Amino acid sequence: MSNKIILLAGPTASGKSKLAIQIAKKLNGEIINADSMQIYKEFSILSSRPTKLEIKKVKHHLYGIISVKKHFSAGDWFKEAKKKINTCLKKKKTPIVVGGTGLYFNTITKGISKIPEIDFKTRSKVRSLYNRLGYQKFYERLIELDPYVKNKILPSDSQRMQRAYEVKLKTKKSLFEWILKTKSEFLDFKLKTVFINIPRDELLQKISKRTELMFEENCIAEVKKFNRLRINKSLSANKLIGINEINQYLKGMISLEECREFINIKTRQYAKRQNTWARGHMKNWNKLYSKNFSILLKKSLKAVS
Repeated sequence: MSNKIILLAGPTASGKSKLAIQIAKKLNGEIINADSMQIYKEFSILSSRPTKLEIKKVKHHLYGIISVKKHFSAGDWFKEAKKKINTCLKKKKTPIVVGGTGLYFNTITKGISKIPEIDFKTRSKVRSLYNRLGYQKFYERLIELDPYVKNKILPSDSQRMQRAYEVKLKTKKSLFEWILKTKSEFLDFKLKTVFINIPRDELLQKISKRTELMFEENCIAEVKKFNRLRINKSLSANKLIGINEINQYLKGMISLEECREFINIKTRQYAKRQNTWARGHMKNWNKLYSKNFSILLKKSLKAVS
């Protein structure tokens, strides 16, 4: 039985889905989602989930599997992805893990730390402290609590700062002590990696086109439907780019044109963060690109062979 797993990442709107489908066709593969927003049932337009036509071409897994009302962590994703990977391999299919969520890929390449579940009370306490102190003072307080964090987490990384604080508070051990004990469960597998290294100018054009398409497909109606669910504001689904901007438009705070532009700006910022993540966490990945799709496909097939 082959033990090859293809990991295909890249910034939002870089063309991952299209490339993954063609690789899957050539290599008898099946696609496994590694995008934290495409897992939600209620969002297909704003999350740019593969279309029904694309899904018919090749078998897709872990798209639209969870309600926005539920909490879904990288650990939850890893459990589901591991099952799908093993099922693919048993069927002699090549698993192709595709997406833009760096943390999901890390669970495969580096493993997932066995940090105990952090309770809601501790999380709320840390969030309140962060909001009260602001990022700079919170960072200073975190360094006092956990000196290991110094030079490992930036003060601008609010999520990781809060995560490190809550882990130390709850477990009495540093987040980085837990990370040191972490090993990948896929060490004996052939991990073939591709990151779509698209030039910035081309990416910005693709982001603008995709935003236009979202409005053509009525992403406003999708947000209205989501609003009616009245989900807890702390849940991750609320972070999906476009929800806040469309709600501002619906309240008459901004024009439709401003709404589109704000979504573009937020998406560009997100793409920049994804590229920054890749530079830090995907140093050994094959960074590939060509404006000519057939050349990109050839390069990718060579990298994963």
